[in-house]
Amino acid sequence: MSTRRKVSLITLGCARNEVDSEELAARIEDAGWDLTDGAGGADVVVVNTCGFIEAAKKDSIDTLLAAHDSGAKVVAAGCMAERYGKELAEALPEAHAVIGFDDYTSIGDRLDDVLAGRPHEAHTPRDRRTLLPISPVERTASAAAVAIPGHGGEHGGEHGGDDDALPDGVAPASGPRVLRRRLGGGPVAPLKLASGCDRRCTFCAIPAFRGAYVSRPPAEVLEEARWLAGHGARELVLVSENSTSYGKDLGDLRALEKLLPGLAAVDGVERVRVSYLQPAETRPGLIEAICGTPGVAPYFDLSFQHASGPVLRSMRRFGDRERFLELLGQIRALAPEAGVRSNFIVGFPGESEDDVEELAAFLTAARLDAIGVFGYSDEDGTEAANLGGKLPAEEVARRVEDLTSLAEELTAQRAEDRVGTLVEVLLEEKTDDGFEGRAAHQAPEVDGTVLVRGHGLALGEIVAARVTGGDGVDLVADVP
Repeated sequence: MSTRRKVSLITLGCARNEVDSEELAARIEDAGWDLTDGAGGADVVVVNTCGFIEAAKKDSIDTLLAAHDSGAKVVAAGCMAERYGKELAEALPEAHAVIGFDDYTSIGDRLDDVLAGRPHEAHTPRDRRTLLPISPVERTASAAAVAIPGHGGEHGGEHGGDDDALPDGVAPASGPRVLRRRLGGGPVAPLKLASGCDRRCTFCAIPAFRGAYVSRPPAEVLEEARWLAGHGARELVLVSENSTSYGKDLGDLRALEKLLPGLAAVDGVERVRVSYLQPAETRPGLIEAICGTPGVAPYFDLSFQHASGPVLRSMRRFGDRERFLELLGQIRALAPEAGVRSNFIVGFPGESEDDVEELAAFLTAARLDAIGVFGYSDEDGTEAANLGGKLPAEEVARRVEDLTSLAEELTAQRAEDRVGTLVEVLLEEKTDDGFEGRAAHQAPEVDGTVLVRGHGLALGEIVAARVTGGDGVDLVADVP
């Protein structure tokens, strides 16, 4: 009897990549491979890379090199592999194969080639936006022919489409096949709404390698939600490059508002969280749905990026300090304790000291729960890379340091404001002091946590606890 081959799958980057990896995992197992934790003992290591910013690309390279040092064969997949293709393969001979999104449906064949020492010719990168019609409503008929990670598709591997051949833990679904195998376990799971982006922010390269915006059909999202609930998920985090655009290619701009009640009603799902909201598209009806639907967390992950009107125009984005504060006012009028987080880019070409002061003034007034501050850096193929007015790296670093310090002070104050309030906490990990979890205003990985103390508690349940103190954005709460 032959020994099954072993593969380790390492995921870097965002929650969208986590979903892509779980689809890859299902395809890999169906092709006759065993998944193993860590590179040790693996025949092949697949690294699902991140290609968003320079720091993420460096982390991906370091991870690929470390996998090579383990003695296993190495495959580079994911965003950086898709974005650079042949260029990455030539620069990194330690990777035995560099595969693009088009290779995902035949991942078993690619792994067989790598293990057998057969060469794989890396792809020449292309702008994936050109693979689908410009008009969103014309994409549905064409999308099935385009490889879109995390959207399932025809069941690959040696077993074809036979449901009986699906490995334990792989999601079957009605309609278009949804492939998934949970890798991390735990009570929280990301659920992909859509892929790609139609926005043209001057600093961002994601649309070129992720492609045009494509929504998953509501029935498919609901079926996967039911499967996730059946495999232990109690909170579903809806992810995409832009969740506020969900449904525009399906002919329904209110599709997300209609989908949320159905997701929250799935048996076993206790909380639904929406992430990646664009301020320009955060309409009143969506705010009402997030704030008023039982089981949906009143949480707003808003991509502000800056607060100075001139800088935002240069970024080709909407808004300014006044408009953003008005949006926050609309949210808090419906849900005063709603959680709000955002990321900001400082040091953008042409950014003045007045622009920085405008951003600082917005942060001070906005009362955000979590703030990410990132220094601008040129990204290949973006319009901003060719803009004038570039700031010296040391000046960008200074601005990042100053605004990060301000952000830490402001978010700590916001957390302190929650002392004495009741919060609904999902218990995720047992510690020596109690249970660590997250309240409705805290998303996984990127926000703070709550240490819950009390008796009779169990992992995976949501409990009401009163906040008694905290440290920075992290809180301590007691169950009465």
